[in-house]
Amino acid sequence: MKQNLDPPRQTWETVDYSDDPELPDIEDLQIVDKEFLPRPDELVFKDAEIENITVSLDKETVTFFKSKAKELGASYQTLVRSILKEYAARQGR
Repeated sequence: MKQNLDPPRQTWETVDYSDDPELPDIEDLQIVDKEFLPRPDELVFKDAEIENITVSLDKETVTFFKSKAKELGASYQTLVRSILKEYAARQGR
């Protein structure tokens, strides 16, 4: 009896490949380096210092921010704080 010494074939070795119109053309692809993605510590929302204040907003505005925050899986306070922070940064330029 003869033994089969070949290892079993991997799934990727038996797949039939075809052109997929959903994929980009090879000419449109770009090589990226490790700096392409932010470091993990850059992904964490950090505020050096938060000062608690009271702000009165109209109901329509609060409803809007609560709705958007729910879609994003965040708190509306965080969303408002992020938007105000971005606004202040742009005005400071």
